[in-house]
Amino acid sequence: MSRLGTLGARLYRGEAGYDFVAKRFLWYGVSVLITIIAIAGFFIRGLNMGIEFEGGAVFTTPKTETSVSQAQEVAEEASGHQAIVQELGSGKLRIQVSSIETQQSDKVKTALAEELNVDAGAINDQLVGPSWGEQIANKAWQGLAIFMVLVVIYLAIAFEWRMALAALVALIHDLTITVGVYTIVGFEVTPGTVIGLLTILGYSLYDTVVVFDGLKESTKDITKQTGFTYREAANRSLNGTLVRSINTSVVALLPVAGLLFIGGGVLGGGMLNDIALSLFVGLAAGAYSSIFIATPLVVDFKERDPAIQAHNKRVAARRASDARSAARGEKGTAGREDDAGAVAVEDDEPEDDPRAPEPAGQGVVGPPRAEGRRQQPVSRQRGRGRPSGSRGGRSGGKRR
Repeated sequence: MSRLGTLGARLYRGEAGYDFVAKRFLWYGVSVLITIIAIAGFFIRGLNMGIEFEGGAVFTTPKTETSVSQAQEVAEEASGHQAIVQELGSGKLRIQVSSIETQQSDKVKTALAEELNVDAGAINDQLVGPSWGEQIANKAWQGLAIFMVLVVIYLAIAFEWRMALAALVALIHDLTITVGVYTIVGFEVTPGTVIGLLTILGYSLYDTVVVFDGLKESTKDITKQTGFTYREAANRSLNGTLVRSINTSVVALLPVAGLLFIGGGVLGGGMLNDIALSLFVGLAAGAYSSIFIATPLVVDFKERDPAIQAHNKRVAARRASDARSAARGEKGTAGREDDAGAVAVEDDEPEDDPRAPEPAGQGVVGPPRAEGRRQQPVSRQRGRGRPSGSRGGRSGGKRR
């Protein structure tokens, strides 16, 4: 078995583990810091919205020797607006100019044809109106809101409202970090970006549900035993699903990294950058939030429950009693966990007390069961000068 597999088995059996819940305030602090940076970047730099949202024109040129800087200079001079130029893998150029109308679009197309020394008809142009982009943005917000509501309802029914609230916080955390990275990097926000955002929400929710399912099983009937607190059971459950969460996230991140760094960066994939960046950042943030944010939040919410608080006090009292018994050299009670994960309690009393009286009606005399056990009297005449089995000659209660 590989080292990772051995570690996963030890984590699942509780033989090894890391106390994620105890260090939850560290993870909260890291998330708050990243969120503040993301929000600051949003207000300082803002999002680079594509023409699908702001309106404008996109020009795709044939294969040319013109450099990116030359094409950008010509497009900005002809339109009077900032232009974004990308070099495609086949030697073509993609020139995007925002917030221009049809007349300005024709002017830019003519100027580019002169610079490239090609016919204007060889340049493919696409004009997008701002009203269409506004409709796309509204539909995206509606889809996001409906998704969030359905997620909360599902988790509240399948698990409980505390887990639903923690999952909602984790999803908002993932979205905020992804949007913040877009503001810092300056990638263009397109409909592909929206698709990527909705996709990572599904991945993040899946990972969170896996962790919550293990947490639900580990804390079932938690108040019926005094071996573990809710926090300890939750931390053990989190360690049990840790390797599975990491494997799932890594397997999902590998092809996305290929899209981002090879397809978008090396080959100039255009829209591949928009989708791949949102997927890559969102998947990494989702794996982080499901482990370091969601479960610790559930523990914080549950420990406000009076029943859980009373249970934690019983566990603390039980352990204090065991410590006093151990100090006196006595056998204390201890929590024992069976193979199914349920916690049983061993009792101090042995099953069979040797000092207990013999049950009524039992006349067979046997060897003593324990030292000090009182035996029943035995007749002195039995076996004295009489062969074995002579008692069988008696009949009734009279002697001949």
